[in-house]
Amino acid sequence: MVNLKINGQDVQVEKGTTILEAAKKINIKIPTLCHMDMKGLGFINRDANCRVCLVELMDKNKLVPACDTLVKEGMDVRTDTYRVIRSRKVNIELLLSNHPTDCLVCSKSGNCELQDLAWLANIRTIRFTGERINYPLDNSSLSLIRDPNKCVLCKRCETMCNEVQTVGTLTDVGRGFPVVVGTEFDEPMIKTNCTFCGQCLSVCPTGALYEVSSIEPVVRALMDKTKTVLVQTAPAVRVALGEEFGMEPGTVVTGKMVTALRNLGFDYIFDTDFAADLTTIEEAREFVTRFEKGENLPILTSCCPSWVNFIEYNFPEMLHIPSSCKSPHEMFGSVAKTYFAEKMNIDPKDIVVVSVMPCVAKKYESARPELSNKGLSDVDYVLSTREIAHMIKDCSMDFPKLEESEFDSIMGESSGAGVIFGSTGGVMEAALRTAYNMITGEDLEKLEYKELKDLRGFKEAEIEIKGKKIKAAVVSGLGNARKLLNSIKSKEKSYDIIEIMACPGGCIAGGGQPFIHGNTDIIRKRMKGIHSEDRNKKIRLSYKNPSIQKIYSEYLGEPGGERAHHLLHTTYGK
Repeated sequence: MVNLKINGQDVQVEKGTTILEAAKKINIKIPTLCHMDMKGLGFINRDANCRVCLVELMDKNKLVPACDTLVKEGMDVRTDTYRVIRSRKVNIELLLSNHPTDCLVCSKSGNCELQDLAWLANIRTIRFTGERINYPLDNSSLSLIRDPNKCVLCKRCETMCNEVQTVGTLTDVGRGFPVVVGTEFDEPMIKTNCTFCGQCLSVCPTGALYEVSSIEPVVRALMDKTKTVLVQTAPAVRVALGEEFGMEPGTVVTGKMVTALRNLGFDYIFDTDFAADLTTIEEAREFVTRFEKGENLPILTSCCPSWVNFIEYNFPEMLHIPSSCKSPHEMFGSVAKTYFAEKMNIDPKDIVVVSVMPCVAKKYESARPELSNKGLSDVDYVLSTREIAHMIKDCSMDFPKLEESEFDSIMGESSGAGVIFGSTGGVMEAALRTAYNMITGEDLEKLEYKELKDLRGFKEAEIEIKGKKIKAAVVSGLGNARKLLNSIKSKEKSYDIIEIMACPGGCIAGGGQPFIHGNTDIIRKRMKGIHSEDRNKKIRLSYKNPSIQKIYSEYLGEPGGERAHHLLHTTYGK
């Protein structure tokens, strides 16, 4: 242990602790910008680029960054001297001097860490007016937009892209004053190996990275009386949407969300959990067939578009092992424009399918040409959790006080197995519940696998079914996925079924969710909310969902059959 003083207060911390962490222990807040502590997910960014967290070492008579300076025995640290306050303020002013002042129309307005720092430092004028960088906007992709002029070189996005996700799209470009975080050879994002996971924009403190907005085309569709507009909501949305309205993270707001969507004018409101049940049936059937034949194992789940993009770029020689199942919201779109259209006697061309997702990669995914039928895309528009919150606020709804209502029938019923898709390990757990029934004809007594439920980036379990052992692994974060796939290629590891999600923690921490700025406690609360929803469901097994039984008997036929395969499965390419 190390003993030191901070602002005259005695504090004792473990060796290897930073001054910033020591100050937090005694509730002294040191402002930061580039620092990002996500130890709960296995990483931390402490490049000390911004110099906002400067503190004074009184015995050394010098200023040091608190985020990157380790404590030493007998240290005397001050965070409140005028030298510290003035230096911190000058550093913030220098950042502002090379930053646009269009705060009112910025995507991060009201949720900008640089804006908060300027307010905290009581900056009312920009004293340093000189040259500014001037780069064009990169809006080439369908998922995210990069505005280099708002980059403050905090390197958070680089940490996420290179160290956590190991994608390597973002890097420093240039030298000296014009340096900016960009792409290799200054390529537009759409021409890079970006997987569009959105983790970069989820940690960006300013408006340098933000999602492509689909609000306007969705509003136009809602105003078009010739169109029937369907909306579906992903499981992870219901445990995060409330945060946008001041509610506790992890609060399940399913009923209020349905009411809000109905008030917005959507013709039908459906639950993507229904399609998650559909995915579970198809994926379990595919797994059982492969497992019994001993072919193309391990099967890899395919619900996450960023993960699919990642394997297409980095492991094209392994494209025969991912499940061919479409992701749940794409399955929903496919049956909405066939089964639902026939049931309701609506021309599929007049149906608009809108997905509310925790993910910005879904925006890119919905435009993949293979995810269409007879020239019609399965899903027309994707809104992030943040975007639907903006629409609700636009309509002056008092969200926390809304009455609760139910999803529409036909494709609105779902099981607990569909809900847990939103959290890492959930897809695996849902698939195993159904695979057990397909192999044994019985229901699985133990419906929950505790070893698959925490936030660790890599989890494994062994399940015995009729004397056969199934080796399962769950991975979240693309860096962990890379390690796992390399270990499989080298035959160091062997599994039968693997769930992979691009975002650390799964969809609950997706790039389209309310910003958490590295707070892993919020992710844990969202995970808890997801699993409480599962436990409160009357039906917890996908194959017992009456709506699922009905769509197979009336329309799809056998799981994995000809029609089911045509509508619910897809292909991949290098």
